[in-house]
Amino acid sequence: MMLTRPFCPNGSTCSLIDMGRISNTIRLAKESWEVLKADKELMWLPVMSFGVSVAAIVVLGVPYLVTTDFGDSPGAVGVVLGVILAIVLSFVQVFFQAALVSGANERLTGGDPTVSSSISGATGRIHRLIPWALMVVTVNLILRAVEEKVPAVGRLLAGLASSAWAVLTFLVMPVMVIEDVGPVDAVKKSSSLFRDTWGENLASQIGFGLLAFLAALPAMIVFGIGVAVGGAPAIPLYVVAFGWVALVLAAVSAMTAIFQTALYYYATEGRAPSGFDSGDMAGSFTRR
Repeated sequence: MMLTRPFCPNGSTCSLIDMGRISNTIRLAKESWEVLKADKELMWLPVMSFGVSVAAIVVLGVPYLVTTDFGDSPGAVGVVLGVILAIVLSFVQVFFQAALVSGANERLTGGDPTVSSSISGATGRIHRLIPWALMVVTVNLILRAVEEKVPAVGRLLAGLASSAWAVLTFLVMPVMVIEDVGPVDAVKKSSSLFRDTWGENLASQIGFGLLAFLAALPAMIVFGIGVAVGGAPAIPLYVVAFGWVALVLAAVSAMTAIFQTALYYYATEGRAPSGFDSGDMAGSFTRR
């Protein structure tokens, strides 16, 4: 199935990012939330990802600090520990993303996912996830090297490349988890599905980011009150604010996985899965 960018009535190409697409994505986000409400336990997966990441930082970060003098370039041991930490953190993030997609896929195909079944689904794809985590680390290191070698132009190039990478790999995880293919084939499939719809892809990411920002606003207000109050009375306010932000991030992470999985099915099969409106899906993809 070929996908293409929609055209305006006057024959000119429509704006790649417009409020219509973003509002359509927000509707899809609401539909993702309705699906998530049936499996709220999936929100524990981002929390677990954060906890494991913190543990890895503590275990590998402490030796790194011990072997590195502040203000100096890290020695050989420091470099090795830094690379290992980057790989571990990448794998943790990738693994729990796969678990979320696995759980979302189970729900959208009529199942009743749990944290255990979602983790089991990711474990079954671990032979795909390890090379993907290594690929992600490699790309990030290359982008960082470009940024550092050519400071002014490098930052621009790295930013553009990072955005392009995010667009091209938007459906990599659903492809790997559902089709059980390697990262190279998954990137090719994801790129093929989105090569003519990068405007819609970016709109979806902006829409979810906007939704997360709006949902986190109450926490920002509570945090601001805490700053104004100051001292011991502000501590409960800080706890509430950080707890609320953590809840929002967990919910948005789970909703994004559900959204990606639903988009995968629409892009590959031309059908909206259970819980999603076909019209909203059609607003994100236009067939040639």
